[in-house]
Amino acid sequence: MADPTGESKTEALRLNFDRRLLLQFRGSVITSDGGLLAYRELDDVLGLTTSGGGRLAETRTGKNRRHLLVGLLRQSVFGRLAGYEDVNDAERLCHDPAMRWVVGDRAITGSAASASQMGRFETEWLARPENLATLADLSGDWIDTVQRRRPPKMIVLDMDSSESPTYGAQEGSAYNGHFGCTCYHPLFVFNQLGDLERCALRSGNVHSAADWRAVLEPVVARYRGTVKRRYYRGDAAFANPEIYEFLEAEGYGYAIRLPTNSVLQGKIGHLLKRPVGRPPQEVRRFFASFSYRAQSWNKPRHVVAKVEWHPGELYPRVGFIVTNLARSAEGVVAFYNQRGTCEQYIKEGKNAIKWTRLSCRSFAANAVRLQLHALAYNLGNFMRTLAMPKMAPTWSLTSLREKLIKIGAKVVSHGRYVAFQMAEVAVSRQMFADILSLIARLRAPPAPA
Repeated sequence: MADPTGESKTEALRLNFDRRLLLQFRGSVITSDGGLLAYRELDDVLGLTTSGGGRLAETRTGKNRRHLLVGLLRQSVFGRLAGYEDVNDAERLCHDPAMRWVVGDRAITGSAASASQMGRFETEWLARPENLATLADLSGDWIDTVQRRRPPKMIVLDMDSSESPTYGAQEGSAYNGHFGCTCYHPLFVFNQLGDLERCALRSGNVHSAADWRAVLEPVVARYRGTVKRRYYRGDAAFANPEIYEFLEAEGYGYAIRLPTNSVLQGKIGHLLKRPVGRPPQEVRRFFASFSYRAQSWNKPRHVVAKVEWHPGELYPRVGFIVTNLARSAEGVVAFYNQRGTCEQYIKEGKNAIKWTRLSCRSFAANAVRLQLHALAYNLGNFMRTLAMPKMAPTWSLTSLREKLIKIGAKVVSHGRYVAFQMAEVAVSRQMFADILSLIARLRAPPAPA
């Protein structure tokens, strides 16, 4: 039975980013965001927001600068990670003890930034061209930092677009016939671990592959000469000979869906005839591969076809993939089908991080919001891939927010330290200790004297 006074019989856990902090598990039931402190520990170990804040250009001209840029960046990123995607939420968050310790500096003894301060930070200071460019590069810089602790053996890039519906007169929003709504049309590049390598906000009526080079090329440049096995996957929107030539010149293996046409169907005409005999109760799959050159291509390329006959359907389902991979037709299709995880990552960004909430009037301010959402998404994904114990459930970012971040905590101040008395519900003390242990292993060794 637990101690009726709430006192724990076990030793308190220490946090390294500020040794005045102790975590004591008392079982107090007070709602807050105590689990954000684990994410702040991961942030401190990797030096993410510290390096990000240092790269932002200081555009404030007055002398009364209560909050440092790094603190404002932390409040923006961690607030979104905890589910507070609107600037107005800062009116309450600025007094939250967990957020004040996450922000650090003067916020610890006073308060974090107010809604008006956060509004100026996101819509004015970060919207300047130099800071917006820095934000766009920051996700890649964070991923590079993680990969120095966890070097990848290969890299697989998945590119896809999505819609962010708009409901007002936001600059750059337009009706998109494919999605059937007025929206923005952002473009994303993920790697195989779910990290968001880069993203860009675009007007709602542009083609899915518009501005692909501006988004993809900086990512490709970062891996040039560092990773030998590099791959790319894209759907039919990216079936563009310029993309093929670019990837071939960079040494990437690729698998890209091709739109169907009569010439391609003629190549596999023998597979489009209904199989002889009684219709089977299971799906029948047939594969083929052949050389093909469209009029806009500079050379013939390898194309793989998959034909599926489903029970109860009159016509087959047919798909074509252009590739330069030296694999069997079945292997190419299996590799391409894994890009479905990219669509899952986009859904997580929409549901857990709410990166479709682009409600500012100016396009630049909404572009800033998307980049801040991307940073919050990556920090959440780093926690999932780097610091979750092997025996822990495979939680989505939404589950991590609801179970790990949303831990109730009672804050007790002592002379030399502050104790967060954590509620032990979805996440036990042992699991939290294992998370902090895994985070500690990521800390870079001290430089030699």
